[in-house]
Amino acid sequence: MPCDAREPGRPGRHATAALAAILLCLTSGLYAAPPAGDVEFMNKAAQAGQMEIDASKLAESKATSGAVKRFAGQMLQDHRAAAEDLKRLANAKGVQLPTTPAPADQKKLEAMGALQGATFDKQYADEVGVKAHNDAVALFRKAASDARDSDVRDFAKKTLPTLEHHLESARKMASEVSR
Repeated sequence: MPCDAREPGRPGRHATAALAAILLCLTSGLYAAPPAGDVEFMNKAAQAGQMEIDASKLAESKATSGAVKRFAGQMLQDHRAAAEDLKRLANAKGVQLPTTPAPADQKKLEAMGALQGATFDKQYADEVGVKAHNDAVALFRKAASDARDSDVRDFAKKTLPTLEHHLESARKMASEVSR
């Protein structure tokens, strides 16, 4: 049988190889991971967001201040939505995100869980409200200007105003709790 003989209706070896090469070229860019700095931002954002979610769950049950409870409820709503957006972005980019807070934040959460009453309220307001949002705003500002992947940069730009609003609200809450 000649080497170019094939069954009717089936592509030859060269056609199959060419089709495979075309498909590889078309799909390889779809799952290309963002640059390392962008992946690092995504990981830090996921961990920070999870810390705020976990701390806000604690606040819903442990806080005595109405301001802290309201703030915690808003944090749960907004950070869960941001976490879903980040998860969709990460999935589209082939990035596996952490699902727990950073180890240092996990220790803070454990310590916060042992607090009660006004002591808990003040710690939550200072650590989760003000400090965590100062850190998050700085992280997202940097990514909004420096991220090389346009989708990562757009996510940071879209999320940043909400985080800035959280920081402003956190400062008000902290001053109310400190009275």
